[in-house]
Amino acid sequence: MPRFFTIVIDGLGIGAQEDAADYGDENANTLRHVCEQTGCRLPNFERLGLGNIEPLGTVEECQQPIADFGKMREVSAGKDSTTGHWEIAGIHLEKPFPTYPNGFPEEVIDAFCKKTGTEGALANVPYSGTDVIRDFGEKHLKTGNPIVYTSADSVFQVACHVDVVPLETLYDWCEFARNEVMVGEHSVGRVIARPFHGETGKFERLSDDRHDFSLSPPIPNLLSLLKENEVKTYSIGKIIDLFAEEGFDQFRRTKSNAEGLSQTLSLMSANIDNSFVFVNLIDTDQKYGHRQDPDGFGQALEEIDRAVPALLNKLNEGDVLIFLGDHGNDPTDESTDHTREFVPLIVVRGGKESGQSLGIRKTFSDVSASALEFFEIDNNLPGNSFL
Repeated sequence: MPRFFTIVIDGLGIGAQEDAADYGDENANTLRHVCEQTGCRLPNFERLGLGNIEPLGTVEECQQPIADFGKMREVSAGKDSTTGHWEIAGIHLEKPFPTYPNGFPEEVIDAFCKKTGTEGALANVPYSGTDVIRDFGEKHLKTGNPIVYTSADSVFQVACHVDVVPLETLYDWCEFARNEVMVGEHSVGRVIARPFHGETGKFERLSDDRHDFSLSPPIPNLLSLLKENEVKTYSIGKIIDLFAEEGFDQFRRTKSNAEGLSQTLSLMSANIDNSFVFVNLIDTDQKYGHRQDPDGFGQALEEIDRAVPALLNKLNEGDVLIFLGDHGNDPTDESTDHTREFVPLIVVRGGKESGQSLGIRKTFSDVSASALEFFEIDNNLPGNSFL
């Protein structure tokens, strides 16, 4: 049986959606702005048809693209990673996950502090993860009170120094927050443990020990249906965290795009029949989009572009390889937030050397509809196949 690979380039948008003004993102265009500002070159994506979706400056239109191309509209309310990936998996959210631009309400903080036995929480406002430990780390060392903060995403984040709060204790606190505090109207997409170490002025996050506690996705969804029908499912990168560690036979967390690409190539080489592989490449979003670094964003895209030939060489006849985004994150705008954008869609079919336009897809869920059709699985999920 052939294989189906879905690679999400996190934060890769390609122009504001019709409702972008409702999110303050009417001028966003992550991919075009990065290309225009940095001059990044993506020759392999150009051959696939990326420049055929819309003018991108340094990525030109290809007269004979070797992949199908188009762009996808997000219909779920919100513009965060969980919402985007869930919609890819056939889940539509009518209400966005709650966000807290002014910090968490008193009842949330009180319930969390009662469990942790602390006198209060530090920060409790939207903050950059590196800045919050710089500004509150010393006070945390003195008081033992956890640093609680959020972002434009629907997240409840807890930062603690490992010499003050042992790692397993921090995980216990966050698991309690997930199951007992951030519920009901406060059901955020993710509760995130953010351990750090070091001395005042030299605090560093322990990214390898970060742990996400996500909401369980509604069932049925793409992954639950694949497993019910004995299709092998694999997660690479943060996918596993976005789906509350549900729906996968195996997962491989990664520290960088380079590792994610390497793990993907390794799994492709294993030649596992009847398999669905779900990959997230995080650097574009986490390292560069939120930090408003278009040069880094462009370099990350070039790194992925250089891996494209190796990925294509691993495809067997009948395999499908998809590239897309999950939302935008325009590093050239005035905000560090995600942006409400269409995302590019590139569909490569093993053994096929010509491509065509797929137009504007009505929902990210066309990916799940296509995957389920590919594996000949009946379903009632939203979306229409593009295969």
